[in-house]
Amino acid sequence: MKMKETLQLGKTKFPMRGNLPNREGEWQKEWEENRIYQKRQELNEGKPSFVLHDGPPYANGNIHLGHSLNKISKDIIIRSKSMSGYRAPYVPGWDTHGLPIEQVLANKGVKRKEMSMAEYLEKCREYALSQVDKQRADFKRLGVAGDWEHPYVTLDPSYEAAQVRVFGKMAEKGYIYKGLKPIYWSPSSESSLAEAEIEYKDVKSPSIFVAFNVKDGKDILDEDTAFVIWTTTPWTLPANQGIAVNPKFTYVLVEADGRKFVVAKDLLETVQAEIGWENVTVLKEFAGQEMEYMTASHPFYDRESLVILGDHVTLDAGTGLVHTAPGHGEDDYIAGSKYKLSVVSPVDSKGLFTEEAPGFEGIFYDKANPMITDLLKEKGALLKLDFFTHSYPHDWR
Repeated sequence: MKMKETLQLGKTKFPMRGNLPNREGEWQKEWEENRIYQKRQELNEGKPSFVLHDGPPYANGNIHLGHSLNKISKDIIIRSKSMSGYRAPYVPGWDTHGLPIEQVLANKGVKRKEMSMAEYLEKCREYALSQVDKQRADFKRLGVAGDWEHPYVTLDPSYEAAQVRVFGKMAEKGYIYKGLKPIYWSPSSESSLAEAEIEYKDVKSPSIFVAFNVKDGKDILDEDTAFVIWTTTPWTLPANQGIAVNPKFTYVLVEADGRKFVVAKDLLETVQAEIGWENVTVLKEFAGQEMEYMTASHPFYDRESLVILGDHVTLDAGTGLVHTAPGHGEDDYIAGSKYKLSVVSPVDSKGLFTEEAPGFEGIFYDKANPMITDLLKEKGALLKLDFFTHSYPHDWR
């Protein structure tokens, strides 16, 4: 007699192997055919609601571990709430707008500028919907229960109409206003950039000290004096609207090699060494607070630059006086808004100067740097030109 014949083994219909890759698909098909999700919703109809607003994935490419973690975690929550007696519907959705879809089409050889906007948008739509179908199948394969046949998709006219209605209500309540503020912009992609799309790389930039001649010194400074600013972006000078100083700092009027200049007291030695002044005499000291509303002449345009106060001005580098272009920097924008400075951004979506920058129209902003430094030199406003390497934001694409 064999040993196994002496054993009283239980009998079961369960197979020896789980064979889950095949069995799971069969179970999910059965759930779908028997409308398990819909029946759960009918069972809990009229009960207290628990609604999980699902931030939509982007309709672009295969799902990854982040998608699965997101969807499965939410599925556990929703199923738990349903079993606890809540009406807990799950309406999946997809974000189908934006640059990544356009980027894929460009990589596939679609020439956006060689077709009508309607044709191009239709190609974007077709691609996005194909990705919705692809991702939906994968999400269902993860076992996630939901109203998969009626998702919200941001390109649907009904969804867009709902957005317009909400926007209208916000406008009626006075929440909407039109304004300007600086943002990250990619001239190569011709699109705005989110913080997550920014990468930093080392670039070689010009470093310049520029003299802004005093126009109104409020009985403290004479017109034969100049404010000294330092910048690594000469191309932003056409947008200059002001000069920011820190109200808590002490500033000095100095005579240096026959000219009068204003710099922060604590940076005088550094500035002297950087510019190469040989004979420097301090003529007067005063607080930054006293400089508020002084004015200077723009170094090459016929307009004024207002002296404003700003806590963002530091003594880490430069002169203690900050060239302020509200259309090109967040700190500049915030400080300038308090003084109602114009938000001028004379650069178009391709990075070319517009007519708001006379003399540089049509020039790519970076190529304008040497042109602007040459003009400053011609006007007698360039005190020092040097170059240094530093980290600068780039479009990750």
